[in-house]
Amino acid sequence: MKIVIYGGSFNPPHCGHVEAAMTISQRLKPDKLLVIPASIPPHKELADNSPSAEERLLLTQLAFSEIPDVEISDMELKREGKSYTAVTLEELKTLYPDAEFYLAMGTDMFLSFEEWYRYRFLLESLTLAVFVRSEGEEAEIIGYADYLKKQYGAKIELLRHEPRAMSSTDIRDMLCRRMGASYLPENVYERIIANGDYDAKPELYWLREKAYAMLKPKRIAHVAGCETEAVKLAQHWGEDAENAAEAAILHDITKKLLLDDQLILCDKYGIINDIAETQNVKLLHAKTGAAMAKELFNVSTEVYEAIRWHTTGKPDMTLLEKIIYMADYIEPNRDFEGVEELRSLAYENLDEAMELGLKMSLEDIRSYGAEPHYTTAKAYEWYSQNNL
Repeated sequence: MKIVIYGGSFNPPHCGHVEAAMTISQRLKPDKLLVIPASIPPHKELADNSPSAEERLLLTQLAFSEIPDVEISDMELKREGKSYTAVTLEELKTLYPDAEFYLAMGTDMFLSFEEWYRYRFLLESLTLAVFVRSEGEEAEIIGYADYLKKQYGAKIELLRHEPRAMSSTDIRDMLCRRMGASYLPENVYERIIANGDYDAKPELYWLREKAYAMLKPKRIAHVAGCETEAVKLAQHWGEDAENAAEAAILHDITKKLLLDDQLILCDKYGIINDIAETQNVKLLHAKTGAAMAKELFNVSTEVYEAIRWHTTGKPDMTLLEKIIYMADYIEPNRDFEGVEELRSLAYENLDEAMELGLKMSLEDIRSYGAEPHYTTAKAYEWYSQNNL
């Protein structure tokens, strides 16, 4: 039985790790490829914003899920202290006494192998499978491999592999700046965003793809227009433009759902509704959309509240809440009597624009013989009194 050990911090596991595992699978054809996330790597400390061991294990399971004969082991994560490969190998030899072991590693780890804990035991017990790039390092690798073979009788196999330029350290730094999606397997990135690992914020192009897939096709133009308008308003009034874009992209993600489906989501998220809301799908989508945005994309409280209040409004709204309410109302695709006046006013006095927009909304709802939600009426009353 051939077992290849592929260890690392996998913090987070990225496309380079997956490509390396595919090279191992194709070249060595192991019966089992053991991917083992380290608890505390011997050669470095885990970054301060690293997720829990359980979360790193889950991310690793997601990353390698489509490679055949891969098994993700938590043996080092469960072990206290630093994760020494020699200790791991001893445990594995007990579990698989007849196995032939290989240890996969990059060139940096290989060239410092004599500094490893109990390196002689490792060289006696397994074959080193070393990734080799073509660009200028082959001669050094071959020279050192020949030295280890002559000095210790080492067994070494070189694996031709051209890794993409990426590192977990750089990716962690990118994730909190709305970057890094292209360096991670899709299911890993989704989990990182949903769970808020590494203080990650979603890339806006990725967020659009996810949000648009949840919309009826005819609504996409409205959501895109709302994003454009929200960013312009944010830049004009000094709000965070990326937060405005995020809220606008997500504000209608449950809009297409019928009333029964909206009520199911309310039950799922523990949303309490009044009688009017349980009968009006338009009122519910703002509440369920905010809750779903929190679950799937870990939006901030500010973005959550902006989505939550974009339909009815409320008294004394935050700047971001007002921007999303107004962007939804005046985005470029809107065409109704009075919209141009409202658009101009939104860039002159946002509170007066809120008063006018709420008044127009109340009049529009009543023109259909319906009674507006009390929150909208209270919002209009607040803005009309405070704009005196």
